Amino acid sequence: MSAVEYDTLKNGKAAAALLAGGIGSFAVGLMTVLAEASPAIKTFLTFSVPVGPLSGKTIVGVILWLVSWAVLGLLWKDKDVDLNKIIMAAFVLLGLALLFTFPPFFLLFEA
Repeated sequence: MSAVEYDTLKNGKAAAALLAGGIGSFAVGLMTVLAEASPAIKTFLTFSVPVGPLSGKTIVGVILWLVSWAVLGLLWKDKDVDLNKIIMAAFVLLGLALLFTFPPFFLLFEA
């Protein structure tokens, strides 16, 4: 790869993947809190009775991860984005996801 080709590489696709991972993780955490707070949401998220609402939480999280990755990937495919800000946003979303899936936290919202 020549130096000219290297200079034209953009970081948008990588940034999209990083941020989408944070979004998908955050979605799982948010679904966890919402399922504890609302019996209706817990029932809605029960896609598989033996698995319970975990089935819906993970399916929603994976769908949001894939959709956000696809959309951001298309929007940023030929762009240079501020990777530091994207990394910080992804880590904040991952941190919130970890907090939201921590039982002493999500049980505070138990209906």
